[in-house]
Amino acid sequence: MTPLIFEHVIRQIQELPSLPAVVLELLASLERQDIDVHVLAHKIELDQAMAAKTLRIANSSFYGMQSEVTSIAQAVSVLGFHSIRTVVTACALTGSFAPVAGFDFQGFWRHALATAVVGRLLAPHMGINPETAFTAGLLHDLGTLVLASRFPEQHALVRSYRQHHDCQLIEAEIAVLGIDHAQVGSALAAWWKFPAAIQQAVADQHAIAHLDALGLPLLVHMANALAHALDLARDEQALVPPLAPAWRLVALDEAAWLALLRQAERTFDELSAIMLA
Repeated sequence: MTPLIFEHVIRQIQELPSLPAVVLELLASLERQDIDVHVLAHKIELDQAMAAKTLRIANSSFYGMQSEVTSIAQAVSVLGFHSIRTVVTACALTGSFAPVAGFDFQGFWRHALATAVVGRLLAPHMGINPETAFTAGLLHDLGTLVLASRFPEQHALVRSYRQHHDCQLIEAEIAVLGIDHAQVGSALAAWWKFPAAIQQAVADQHAIAHLDALGLPLLVHMANALAHALDLARDEQALVPPLAPAWRLVALDEAAWLALLRQAERTFDELSAIMLA
């Protein structure tokens, strides 16, 4: 199998469907202060499926509201603009690719969501915005979906190599394709205009030698490993990747780690019932 040419992969990324207009507007609004939340709420409401999921997440224990949120406008008001952006983006991402024959689509999204949940719980202990952590975790493996959907024959060989060599997915990708999902995912995040910090975190998540500070790349790296350890994707072939030594910089004792993982499992169960049904 001839290795993939990265420029060819980029062309395939540019042919992917765009995210919904309301998501692109939300991403473009990162640096703006003049967002009309009423107009935004109306645009979300135009997509009935997205609006329904947004309300269910707003009323879940994920955000712990004291009273029921009954409209998108109220959700924007109560949760805040940044949280709504996270929820709407998450709902759009999980519907952005069609299933691929031979590829565990449900397992993929279960792991992505698990990584996002763990990342959001880790974020306060690492001085990182929880909403940013959640989005980065959800995006971290999207390069895998690009490779599986746009290069199905080549990715089938990757899966076969991984099975026969009992190795990490990224090792199989490099051996078979010459590129890996982190590179591709970062390029997709750039094409969809996600913040530079998220692009970098996706690109560097497996660069163990360079993860020496409590930044977003280390958080995504740790959240990915912990999500694999919890096996919420139910992937029999998945291996728990090695943790970068810098994970010890997170000042949590054993009891706190166990509490965080139990909370992750509870939150994941609730969110997956909403987002991945």
